[in-house]
Formats: sequence, structure tokens, C-alpha cells
Amino acid sequence: MKTNPEKDLELHDKINRETGRVKWSELERHFASGSVIWVSEALDLIDVALRIAHDDKESVTKWMAAGAVAKVSDVQAQTWTAAGETLWASVVSPFVLVQVEKKALH
Repeated sequence: MKTNPEKDLELHDKINRETGRVKWSELERHFASGSVIWVSEALDLIDVALRIAHDDKESVTKWMAAGAVAKVSDVQAQTWTAAGETLWASVVSPFVLVQVEKKALH
């Protein structure tokens, strides 16, 4: 059965409520197990989480091919560790999706 993530407001709200800022150091053990996924700042983290929860392979494959969604690389992890980075995080078991905070323009 094909699901319709655009109309799943209940799950969207649940994911939104459970998304928060987390220090990278708290996610390193998940990174070590290969379950942390980086989401480009150009995408909406909640939308990506919702589509992963709905197993929307078409959207996820498109984003991965475009380099907008990927497993966190060793370089990203080292950079975030050195900077003491805080990221937005959303859990869609078995994955933890992370996104660098969008910087406000001054």
C-alpha cells in the first residue's frame, strides 16, 4: 500500500515535537554504528523525516543522488567534534537525521 506523507499531519506533528537541538558529542555513538544521516540545509528536516518514515524511496533516492541526504562522513564528524557543533536532530528509527542549524542573515 502506498502511503501519502503529504496528508499525514499526525505523524508530521509528532516528528516536529520530537525534533530538537542536540550536541554532536551526544550523537557520536550513533555515528559509530552508521545510523546518522545528514540532511542538507536546503531541505526541510521534518519533511525528510516524514518521507523516510513513510518509506518514500523515490524522494530519498532523488535526494541522495543530488547529494542532499547522505550518511554522515568522517570529515563531517571530525569537523563537528572539533567545533563542538549543535545540530537539529530527528529520530526515525533506526536512523538519526541531523541538520546543521541554518545561520540567520544579519
